[in-house]
Amino acid sequence: MWNEFKTFAVKGNVIDLAVGLVLGAAFATIVSSLVDGIVMPLVGLLIGGVDFTNIFSVLKEGATPGPYATLAAAQEAGAVVLQWGTLINSIVTFFLVALSIFFVVRWINNLQKEETPETEAAPELTADQVLLTEIRDALVARQP
Repeated sequence: MWNEFKTFAVKGNVIDLAVGLVLGAAFATIVSSLVDGIVMPLVGLLIGGVDFTNIFSVLKEGATPGPYATLAAAQEAGAVVLQWGTLINSIVTFFLVALSIFFVVRWINNLQKEETPETEAAPELTADQVLLTEIRDALVARQP
């Protein structure tokens, strides 16, 4: 059983998967930082100065009654809130990660296509070659 596990664990596919998982997690952190720090503030500015981190709905007011100017103020007061802005940030982050991975996979597939030599098409037979092939096939068919 140990040998079987060892064979499984050191296969190239498992190691590649582990490396991909670690790099993917690091890449997701970078994209999340990009979305939270650059993309969403620019989008908010373009649509009228909206700060997506402070888009929320109060379900139940906290110890200090609302309205709350920021999400942090609502949470500090103990209010129960739906954090719409966080959801929007997460959706944009997911979209950018998925788009980036799509382009990386597409690039790798194109590299693999370039590396594999294309098989040459068989040249067409001349009339003499076709005739000889037919004679050969007829002789093979007549043998007992």
